[in-house]
Amino acid sequence: MHAVTTDPARFNNLPDYPFAPNFVDVDGLAMHFVDEGPRSARVMLMLHGEPSWSYLYRHMIPPAVAAGYRVVAPDLIGFGKSAKPTRVADYSYQQHMDWLSAFVAALELDGIVLICQDWGSLLGLRLAAEQEERFAAIVLANGGLPTGDHAMPKAFKIWQRFARYSPWFPIGKIIDRGTTTELASDVIAAYDAPFPGGRYKAGARAFPRLVPSQPDDPASVPNRAAWEVFKRWEKPFATAFSDKDPITRGMDRMWQSAVPGARHDQHTVIRGGGHFLQEDRGPELAAFAIQYCAANGLGP
Repeated sequence: MHAVTTDPARFNNLPDYPFAPNFVDVDGLAMHFVDEGPRSARVMLMLHGEPSWSYLYRHMIPPAVAAGYRVVAPDLIGFGKSAKPTRVADYSYQQHMDWLSAFVAALELDGIVLICQDWGSLLGLRLAAEQEERFAAIVLANGGLPTGDHAMPKAFKIWQRFARYSPWFPIGKIIDRGTTTELASDVIAAYDAPFPGGRYKAGARAFPRLVPSQPDDPASVPNRAAWEVFKRWEKPFATAFSDKDPITRGMDRMWQSAVPGARHDQHTVIRGGGHFLQEDRGPELAAFAIQYCAANGLGP
């Protein structure tokens, strides 16, 4: 497949993103990641979703590192500083799973505390179910693991059509529309930085149509299998959903009732956060994750 890489100069002087770049080869593609904190510390793996990149976690990485954790925040293939295959057909749910699995294996990550949202949860939850031995706990924020067996919210269907058919696909403004706070122009520009033209956006265009929305979707069977794992998951599992996300609001209760490790009162609702709650309430979400880990004996 043909892939492009965004000019590194486009990432110069981004607001609040001082992190050194790191790269690992996955299936012949360069995958970028932030890697901060002691290499011997417990890992918090922070997975972004659609159409963001690791910049989304810039307000969560420093407090987690200050608390003693190692934070690993990759850019999924097609996003951020990672390589970007240029055809929508180059992307599939399983291909993203293969890339992420190769990434975790290459870094030899274990004892992971997973923090995930949006597509970060579609991938991260699947990976945790398929590789239980690598994961110690999960903090799920505004995400899920659809199987196509239930109708998707109207807001998602509108978004799916927009991503597929709209000739105008402004990444930064899309992020801005998914927050409760009005983003500064330089922050919007930072979200746009990885995507200087249409051929760089194939991964972002692809993600909405890859969400299983029918029972016979290619990802439905493995996602159902992952759900069976979570129905017996005893490890710590917390939800930290925001109260103003029209797509995932209320889904946290489903996880709380279905997952044995989530049947406790150590959950939270992030007040005032939109879909991208890391952008709206990043420090609050980081504080919750740190406190949750401490309460469950998962210190750095």
